Amino acid sequence: MNLEMKKVTVGTLVEKFSLKVLAGQDQLGQMITQPRVHRPGLEFVGHFDFFPTERVQILGRKEINYLHKLTKEERKVRIGNIVHYHPPCFIVTAGDQGLTYLTQHCIEEKIPLLVTKKVETTSEFITKLDAFLVKKLAPEIAIHGVCMNVFGVGILLRGHSGVGKSEMAHTLIGRGHRLVADDIVVLKKLSPQTLLGTHDDNTAQFLALRSIGLLNVVRMYGQKAYQEETRIALDIKLTKWQKDALNNELEQEAHYSEYMGVKVPSIEIQLQPGRDVPGLIEAAANNWYLRQQGYSAAEEFMSRIEAETEE
Repeated sequence: MNLEMKKVTVGTLVEKFSLKVLAGQDQLGQMITQPRVHRPGLEFVGHFDFFPTERVQILGRKEINYLHKLTKEERKVRIGNIVHYHPPCFIVTAGDQGLTYLTQHCIEEKIPLLVTKKVETTSEFITKLDAFLVKKLAPEIAIHGVCMNVFGVGILLRGHSGVGKSEMAHTLIGRGHRLVADDIVVLKKLSPQTLLGTHDDNTAQFLALRSIGLLNVVRMYGQKAYQEETRIALDIKLTKWQKDALNNELEQEAHYSEYMGVKVPSIEIQLQPGRDVPGLIEAAANNWYLRQQGYSAAEEFMSRIEAETEE
């Protein structure tokens, strides 16, 4: 379970967003290490105290119009001050007209200059690019288990090898839920509170069942049986049955698992022949959702009891 930090090249952005390369064709291998982009504004007027030099720099219509209005000498100074810091690349969202001066600066400093081809606002492009970089550059680990989406709730199924995690996933698929990953689950930390579960590229869509073999769930059950990723909301550990280990308390004590500093609510479900474990997993997913809405069945039950005793 080793933490891995990702990197993205400028060439990755060119391919992903169909960007036109105006300068720096030989520098497309430049690495991007920061998940958020920057739109320079104060930097054009000489304020560099908080300039995030390692971020992708976005130039929209406002920035390009400002540069166009400057004299040749002023423009040279303003742009020169920024390219001096060698950001990984510039992306222009206002078309490629009149960018000769900017192109020349980027050629001289060996900085890729890219232009969007699609018609969209700068804010729309930034939103898409930020989301892409956050996922791509998120710290990640790989764990042994199964990841499912049950009623829209992302669930990790963990347990010792052979306990029946994949078989449980197959049953849940038959009940209309979706497989995300089997055997190897890749967890990405998108924020201090957000954990994304996905697959590694090799195991995507595959489910391994003992006595049966490898299944492609999309080929067998259609696209509805699979999804690429899900936000992890519950960590469920499947364990062997232990007599007298379960209790019937109205409200279970809260337990959490922690991955890369992100806490995830955790419960344990014991396995026994005849026990409807898939149904319990569905109940756990629905109960988690209700809790997010501020509802607790135990609290409602106790309030009824208190109301009755006061009468």
